[in-house]
Amino acid sequence: MVSPNLSKKTDSPLTLIPTTHKLFQIIYGQKLTGAGSGDDESPKIHVSHIVSNLSFLYEKVRNAVDYDDDHLLRKNAIKRILKRQIFIEGAVMDYDSEQISLTLLTELIQAGYLPNDKVPEIKIREVAILLEKYIKLRQSFKEIFPGGLEVASEESNERSRIINWIISLAATEIEEDLNYDKIRIVIVGNLFDTLSKLIKLPPDLPYQKDLDIQIYLSIARNFLKLDREMLSFLVFKYYNDWAVADDNAIENIAAKLPDIEKLVNFQLDHPLNKQIDKIVRRYTLYFSLLTEIIEEDPAKIYNIAGSNPKSFISLIKERCEKKYAKAKSKLWRSGWRSIIYIFLTKSIFVFAIEIPAIKLFGEPLNQLSLAINVCFPAALLLLIILFTPTPNPKNTEKIISGLKEIVYVENERTKPIFLRKPTRRNSLAAFMFNLIYGAAFLLSVFLLIKLLHFIDFNWVSITIFLFFLTFVSFFSFRIKRDIKQYMITEPKENILTFIFDFFYIPIVAMGKFLSDNISKINVFIFILDFIVETPFKIIVSVIEEWTRYLKERKDNLN
Repeated sequence: MVSPNLSKKTDSPLTLIPTTHKLFQIIYGQKLTGAGSGDDESPKIHVSHIVSNLSFLYEKVRNAVDYDDDHLLRKNAIKRILKRQIFIEGAVMDYDSEQISLTLLTELIQAGYLPNDKVPEIKIREVAILLEKYIKLRQSFKEIFPGGLEVASEESNERSRIINWIISLAATEIEEDLNYDKIRIVIVGNLFDTLSKLIKLPPDLPYQKDLDIQIYLSIARNFLKLDREMLSFLVFKYYNDWAVADDNAIENIAAKLPDIEKLVNFQLDHPLNKQIDKIVRRYTLYFSLLTEIIEEDPAKIYNIAGSNPKSFISLIKERCEKKYAKAKSKLWRSGWRSIIYIFLTKSIFVFAIEIPAIKLFGEPLNQLSLAINVCFPAALLLLIILFTPTPNPKNTEKIISGLKEIVYVENERTKPIFLRKPTRRNSLAAFMFNLIYGAAFLLSVFLLIKLLHFIDFNWVSITIFLFFLTFVSFFSFRIKRDIKQYMITEPKENILTFIFDFFYIPIVAMGKFLSDNISKINVFIFILDFIVETPFKIIVSVIEEWTRYLKERKDNLN
């Protein structure tokens, strides 16, 4: 018989942190707005479906030869369109911000970056106002810093770089305008409120005035996934009242642009950014998971979170397991596509370049070395994927602890997170470590060359083998990002991992160096941007006008 003195334990309700409460409200409001709103009757920008199909196909080809993350493609397209209109077409006609805006939005719709018949025509004027300021900024800068043959090459390069930077700033602000998301803005605000209270500097660090902008940039880098160009726009705004700048202010900014660029680059390469990124990456994961859980059913989750914390924790565990499985599945999908791509391109490479090069230099043709060169890069990538670990239960417990910290007042963290003083080695120590690092790379390459010589590789095949080894090693780091973003527990280190990292990390670093520099001299990009795109867009615009003309004639018959 149950004792009458015993009562069933209940799950005590907890208090939601005000910022989390606000997030629930915003998501709930957005759900209601989305469910109840229909299309308004304002005129929309329309493009021909035939033209859209042509432009969409071209954009797929263009992105295939200039790979970038999906969320950056539209910004890159905006920058490309602006550069073509301002640098190429603008050289032979006056700048008209309204016409540039119309062309820009039309081309974005044609390429599938914006929906057809959904973008209101008033957006043309809105974007034109943004563009007008950058056109004035560019013209003022060119007047203050004129070019010409008498200008030294170093100054000329700086001038060209800043003019390109102005285009990047314009593209970023337009993308920001087109990608307005109230929920993301609230999350960024919540992240900043939370982290600015927690992250502190020790007294002997001189960067107190930079701390807020560094936290904000880290949030933009890790949560919003902005690239360097987009981050530079945030810092540019930080140093200027750009939103309210009039003609006089624009002229003053133009005169200071070289100095502003230096300040921007200092903040983007700040000594604290790696430390802050490590902290922000964890909190980005907490807020991203919380947002996904809330979005399923804001009202239901709100009641569970407040009155039944244990059930809420179960939801977090369930969400984590789903995210792990999805990330692993995505890793395998990306991996198999990459393996097939690398295998096919390497096979073509062997027949198109390696075999002709071997014959040209009179080296012996080794069938085994050719087979290894074809198969090894794909096999290496497969092995790396196979041994990529999935986050463990301990990792999930840490995520749960982090989510409770940002959701409940009772679990809110009060102990500050102090940053360390950035490591500054003296010249001798820096020289010695760089020497050891270089020696590790040379030793790795030397041992590989000896092994390849042993199986009768010639120097042409060895060069190609090493190139693909470094490239695939770095590429594997990129495709593992989706699963690594959920891992907040530090991996255990032992003597084997130490030895592996000692020899392997320099190879990955070389792969990154080669990847970054090869992308800068992409011949296909040059051909598409400066030879193909301009005439292609002229043809597309003619087809677009012709379809409009036919539609008008058809309407006149009714």
